[in-house]
Amino acid sequence: MATTPPPQTYRVKSFGCQMNVYDGERMAELLGAQGIRPAAEGEDADLVVLNTCHIREKAAEKVYSDIGRLRRDDGSSPLIAVAGCVAQAEGEEIMARAPAVKMVVGPQAYHRLPAMIEQATLGKRAVDTDMPAETKFGALPARRKVGPTAFLTVQEGCDKFCTYCVVPYTRGAEISRPFNDLVAEAHKLVEAGAREITLLGQNVNAWRDDSNRGLEKLIETLSEIPELARIRYTTSHPNDMTDGLIAAHGDLPKLMPFLHLPVQAGNDRVLKAMNRSHTADSYLRVLDRVRAVRPDIALSGDFIVGFPGETDAEFEDTLRLVDAVGYAQCFSFKYSPRPGTPAATMDGQIASEVMDERLQRLQAALNRDQLAFNQRSVGQRCTVLVERKGKYPGQWLGKSPWLQSVHFTGEAEIGALVEVELVEAGPNSLAGRLLA
Repeated sequence: MATTPPPQTYRVKSFGCQMNVYDGERMAELLGAQGIRPAAEGEDADLVVLNTCHIREKAAEKVYSDIGRLRRDDGSSPLIAVAGCVAQAEGEEIMARAPAVKMVVGPQAYHRLPAMIEQATLGKRAVDTDMPAETKFGALPARRKVGPTAFLTVQEGCDKFCTYCVVPYTRGAEISRPFNDLVAEAHKLVEAGAREITLLGQNVNAWRDDSNRGLEKLIETLSEIPELARIRYTTSHPNDMTDGLIAAHGDLPKLMPFLHLPVQAGNDRVLKAMNRSHTADSYLRVLDRVRAVRPDIALSGDFIVGFPGETDAEFEDTLRLVDAVGYAQCFSFKYSPRPGTPAATMDGQIASEVMDERLQRLQAALNRDQLAFNQRSVGQRCTVLVERKGKYPGQWLGKSPWLQSVHFTGEAEIGALVEVELVEAGPNSLAGRLLA
């Protein structure tokens, strides 16, 4: 059995959602705590972790393509670990198809990665897709230095079982992290440089602690951290928008005026087939309640077109809902069957060319509304959190309270909160003038 020297360098490549970005950061911190350093730009890493997402079509095939690209000119490969949701879904199949892969680890077990690396250096291959009772978070190292924005996972898994979605199978049942652990981690993130924290969960507004405190109480407590300027959360389910959480949007100034609330479709029969457990009307009434306490809120959502059985008339209902809401930004996708989900075997699978046409029409409406929202911002003054330097000398990039990308020139620094006047709007960003 061939042995390999312990890795000295690593690279973590994360795909998909913000939860995966968070997991990738935590795996990097875990490897750093083992004395393994990140590979420099252009340097071959001794260890590569592919942190995968299973939401998109042919996700597994894309993983195998990435594995093939890691093969070096001399025929050798780094130590390769496949992590994340594809790892959870495929498990041993990855080992069978890709001999170069030495480790397959699911999203609930990546805290065991150091032990798996040790086994891999001895020539052994390992698969760990358990969903252990003990939380992975207690085994992870303290947060390291971060940028002005940071993610904080507060909840994982989902109990909703939408018929198109693999999350309940790859991430497991809903689990809420303990209140005190989250507050402590938020303090560490702020001490490490974060000015804004985004609370993450597959169904983040389902978070509850043992005392039945909801997400609004966690946000209220985090708001008391003096150096923390901004709080956001994503992704939410309409049925878990409680009275308390809605009220928090009006009561807590540090909670930014932005809400990502996926609806997926605008027709009730389609929503029922998706097992979404809300109607178009109940969704719109939630938005009305949020707008009543925070009139300037920017709304975002997710849409799937071409769900099995969706008729032209039912798709038109989705367009009508879009017109009624006026989203500031949105994500939209063609339906793609996920193996093992109920929708994958439903009758009435929609032809690709029909889905293409519907998606183009939907995205045209969403892009229209995003541009209109940005244009209405012109002339306003707002606070921008500076995140990085721009492409041009003296240019800076940051986010408005409504999660719009804003660029401006002048004297600033990363992590600063600066006042700007918004002077020009495009579909994806705004230009600002720095105010003295």
